[in-house]
Amino acid sequence: MFKEYGDYDATGLAGLVARGEVKPAELLEAAIARAEAVNPKLNAINIPMLEIGRARAGETLSGPFAGVPFLIKDIAQDYAGVPTTSGSRALRNWTPSAHAEIVNRFLGAGLVIFGKTATPEFALKALTETALWGATRNPWDPTRSPGGSSGGAAAAVAAGIVPMAGASDGGGSIRIPASYCGLFGLRPSRGRVPPGPLHGEFWDGASSEHVLTRSVRDSARMLDAIAGADIGAPFVIARPHRSFAEEIGHEPERLRIGFCTRSPLGTEVDPACVEAVRNTAQLLQQLGHHVEEAEPEVDGQALARCFINMYFGQVAANIDEAKRATGASDADFELDTRALGMFGKALSAGEYVSSRKHWNDFARALGRFHQSYDLYLIPSTAMPPSRIGELAMPAAQQAALKMILRLGAGKLLLNSGIVRQLVDESLKRVPFTQLSNLTGTPSMSVPLHYAAAEAGGPELPVGVQFVARFGEEATLLRLAAQLEQARPWKDRKPTL
Repeated sequence: MFKEYGDYDATGLAGLVARGEVKPAELLEAAIARAEAVNPKLNAINIPMLEIGRARAGETLSGPFAGVPFLIKDIAQDYAGVPTTSGSRALRNWTPSAHAEIVNRFLGAGLVIFGKTATPEFALKALTETALWGATRNPWDPTRSPGGSSGGAAAAVAAGIVPMAGASDGGGSIRIPASYCGLFGLRPSRGRVPPGPLHGEFWDGASSEHVLTRSVRDSARMLDAIAGADIGAPFVIARPHRSFAEEIGHEPERLRIGFCTRSPLGTEVDPACVEAVRNTAQLLQQLGHHVEEAEPEVDGQALARCFINMYFGQVAANIDEAKRATGASDADFELDTRALGMFGKALSAGEYVSSRKHWNDFARALGRFHQSYDLYLIPSTAMPPSRIGELAMPAAQQAALKMILRLGAGKLLLNSGIVRQLVDESLKRVPFTQLSNLTGTPSMSVPLHYAAAEAGGPELPVGVQFVARFGEEATLLRLAAQLEQARPWKDRKPTL
C-alpha cells in the first residue's frame, strides 16, 4: 500500500507514476482503502466502479494524469454501462450506452475512474441530500452538508479519497462545495468544456463542467486536458496563447479588483463570509494589486428571478425526459422537484424567452464593470454550510405542497408572492454565484479563510469568489497560484 498517497495532489501522483516510483494499481488500492475507511461516514461515493477501475489500472496509460485515481459526478458525466441516476429514483436503473465527451477526455488524460459521486436530484440544490442515496456529509464537520450539487465530489476530495474529482456548475455547484470543503473550484467560461454528445449546452449555457481540486496546478492542467469544442458544438472559444498550466508559472500583472460583500438579494451575509472577503482584499493589496469597493450595476432580484425561471423550466424538462426514458411515475421524484416542475410547466414559452433575453442585460452590465476592473471579488456563499436535514421541508409545508400539486395550481402560484418568497428562501444562502452562470463568465472559489462554526465547534472553510471577463480563465489561474503561494492551503485538512 502506498502510505503517502494523501500527501500528493494529482500532478504529484502522476509524476510518481511517470518516474516508475509507484504503479497505478498501487495508487488505486490506496484510494479504495481510503474510501472504505471514510465513505461510510460521508456517503460521497454512491456508485462504486471497482472492477472497472482495477482493469483500467492494469492497462498501459498515457496522458498528463496517467494512473491517478479519479471519481466522476453522477450526472451528465456518463460512463457507458454504468448507471447515471442524477440523484433521482426515477433514473436509478438508467444506463447510458456511450461515454459523455468529458469522460472520454478524462480517460484521455490517463485517469483511473473507479466510482461516481453523489449529487442532489437533477443537481438542483446547494446541498446533497436525496431520497435515493441519503445525505452526503462534510468532512470538516459531518453534521453539516458539503454543499451541492457537486457535494459528493467535494466530500471525496476533501476527505483524501482522490486528489481531484469531476464536477459541474450551473448555479454555483463547483464554487459552493469548494467553499464549504476547503477546496479550489474553477468554473470555466461558457462553452470552454464540451457537454456533448447528448447535449449542446446544459441549462441554456449556464452550466460548465470541470473538477474540484486541492491545488491550482491540478485545475489548470485538467482544463488543458478537457477544454475545446467537440463535434457539432454550438460555438468555439479561442484557446489562450499558452497552456493554462504555463499560465500559473507567470506572476499576474497588477490587477484592478472591485469587491463587494453585500448580498444581491439584500439578505443577510454571515460575518465570517464578510471577513473572508475583506481579509482577502487586504492580502491582494499587500501583493501589489489595486483593490476598492465596487460592484456592477446588476439588479440582483431580477437576476435571481431569471435564474429561477430557467431552473423551473429545466426541472420540468428533466422530469418529462426521465419519464420517457424509464416509464417513471410522479412518485419517483422528490416532492420539491415535482413542485419546481409544476412551476416550469406553468411558464409560457413567451415568458421563458422574455426572461432568457434579460441574461444579456446582466452580461452587458458585468462587461461595463470589467472596463474598470479586471476581477470582481465577492463571497462564495452568504452562510456556512447547513446542518444535515436543516433545510428539509416541514411536514405542514409538504402537506400544502401535495395539495397544490393535486390542484395543479402552478400558474396561480407563479403570479402570487409565493414564488418570490421561494426565490429568496432558496438563494439566500448562496446569492453570489448565479451572476457568473447567467453571464457565461469564468469564476473561482479560493479557500483562503477558516472560521469556527460556533464556540468550541470545528473549524470550517470559507471560500472567496473571483469573477473574470469571458474567456479569461488564465487571469484567474495566475492570481489563484499567487494566492496559493502567499497563503497555502494544501496542508489544511479535516480530521475525520
